[in-house]
Amino acid sequence: MAQTAVVFLFQPVVEVQPWDDFTLWPVAEAAPWSFLALDGALSDAEIGSVVHSVVSYNDRSGGEETPGGDPVGVFLREVTGAEMVVVPGGLRVTDLESRVALRPGCCCGLEGWREWYDVLDGGHPLWLGHGPSAQAERVGDTVRLTLDTELAGSPVIELPAGRLPGLLAGAERDLTGFLRAASDWAARRVPDHAPALTAALAGALSVPAAA
Repeated sequence: MAQTAVVFLFQPVVEVQPWDDFTLWPVAEAAPWSFLALDGALSDAEIGSVVHSVVSYNDRSGGEETPGGDPVGVFLREVTGAEMVVVPGGLRVTDLESRVALRPGCCCGLEGWREWYDVLDGGHPLWLGHGPSAQAERVGDTVRLTLDTELAGSPVIELPAGRLPGLLAGAERDLTGFLRAASDWAARRVPDHAPALTAALAGALSVPAAA
């Protein structure tokens, strides 16, 4: 009897930032510091949470109020006017057979998700954040994901290297679907800033904006 192939999930995720008394648009009741998986099926409030989290994470104002008649524009300028946007999160990898999951660590941004392709070259291990300190590396024909390199006997996920491109292509489809949904959300919720916000998200997620 043929064995069933192990199923791996590669999901682009964003870490939810605390929303406190945020009122510029609806946000989902997701717990702060939890992860929201990005795809084209997110609800209006979930997209609002992702946008809020990305902008809040890039806030360089120190929380100071800036005078002006456009509070949405003032808030969004943290990403629409930035040269580089950091997206808190990364790729969450789950081995559905063992139920072992690798989650992005602190300082591992989703904006660098294409660096996963470099793992196939067999060079330096890919750093995936800290707390725990995870990494991905190629070992022969296998890609080994270590959940915590500082923990002896850390759980690992091993997948055939040949499957990595397809898994990353799936993650890109999810990101492209999310960007399309986020563009529609922006047209409804922040129409005056929709083009700039969509362009900023497309650049940050390294996927093309829809024409």
